[in-house]
Amino acid sequence: MIMWIMGILLIASFACFVIYAMRGGNLTVGFFILTIVWTLIYFMGVPFGVGESFDVIEETFAQPALTYGPTIIQIICGAWFGRVLVDTGIAASISYRTAKVGEKSPILATIAVALVTCLIFTSAYGVGSAIAIGVILFPILGRLGVPKRVSVPVFTLSIGAAMWINNVMFVQFAAFYQGYESPDGQVIEWGNHYLSFGIPAMIVQMTGVIIFILINSKAIKNGTPYEVGDPADRPTDIPDVPVWTYVLPVVPVALSILFQWDSVPALFLASIIAFLGTGYMKTYKGFVEILNSTAKTAIGDIGSLIIMLLVLRFFQQTAVTVMADFGPALTSIVPNNEFILALAVCILAPLALFRGPLELYGAGSAVIGILMGMGVFNAWFLFAMLVVPSMTCISACVTQSWNMWAVNYNELEPKTFLKNGVPVYWLCSFPIMGLASLLLF
Repeated sequence: MIMWIMGILLIASFACFVIYAMRGGNLTVGFFILTIVWTLIYFMGVPFGVGESFDVIEETFAQPALTYGPTIIQIICGAWFGRVLVDTGIAASISYRTAKVGEKSPILATIAVALVTCLIFTSAYGVGSAIAIGVILFPILGRLGVPKRVSVPVFTLSIGAAMWINNVMFVQFAAFYQGYESPDGQVIEWGNHYLSFGIPAMIVQMTGVIIFILINSKAIKNGTPYEVGDPADRPTDIPDVPVWTYVLPVVPVALSILFQWDSVPALFLASIIAFLGTGYMKTYKGFVEILNSTAKTAIGDIGSLIIMLLVLRFFQQTAVTVMADFGPALTSIVPNNEFILALAVCILAPLALFRGPLELYGAGSAVIGILMGMGVFNAWFLFAMLVVPSMTCISACVTQSWNMWAVNYNELEPKTFLKNGVPVYWLCSFPIMGLASLLLF
């Protein structure tokens, strides 16, 4: 009887969290409250022999936070390198020169903008970096007459495509699976195994973006030039940086693939090369100033994210502990056929929108906690199950910070953005999930 009561309370609290997340509630607050509620529900059953007592402070709050340190370091280094690309002028120079090459053909220019956006964000991360690049690219696309309903999804989908190999994004997703004991002993970690899937996934999504551009080629050709944003907010000159620095965004990934470098030294080396190549190391004072300013801005950009991820770790630990006792019951309900589950997730991928039950940075965090509590699935399978639809939010949902900024900056109706962006990613999710089944799990 007590198991039924606990199950009903868990489902009810989970449903409340889903509604809260989908209505735009603060996720840090939501995760913390859900952690407390689920812990209290769990202890309801302890006097009745359901589950075992545990040290809440140590096992729920202390250990998850302390073991999360390496992930936080990777996120900080990745955000710092992204800010270095922006503040040294490398990202802006790439953007300007790419648009100039294709300015005689708006279709070619739009494709070039998509590709260069993806290139930059393979290492850059955060709404600050997206704004810095967007205020350059959107006015260029506007002058070429590219309709806003095309230019905005192209920009956000290209950022989303880059996230498949962006280490900062990977370690955030991997945090949801930290501590999970896969039946076959596999763990979620950055390296060639993941990149063998991440790179093809990025290519698939960028192919989808290019097809989207070509489908809208007539509208792009016949488009009327327009102005976007305040001209005073845009850089007026192309930053004078060496052309060879344009390859720096992919240097950290290349070092990981070729030499199996960890992301932290790879990002540090790429940052130093960026400072050196753009002349910021000519004087000690100049180097210290750019070093301090980029670090300060980068950490400021991700400060709230880090706190949210720490609270998320608290909830994840609680969810795994609580759901362990419900594993046998869930196993009889949830299909254990990987093909059926993967296909269902692709079909239902839009449920990730608005922080829904398939979005890890929303109600999906509770879903993955439940699935891990069952203890029967391969770690990489669970990773693909929720990460593939979660990319919808990054690529085409207005709840993602840089997507929201792009929509507002271009004065585009959110429903128009969703109508054009969601189908592209939704269709891409099927081949991407297929790649995951072949290359990842």
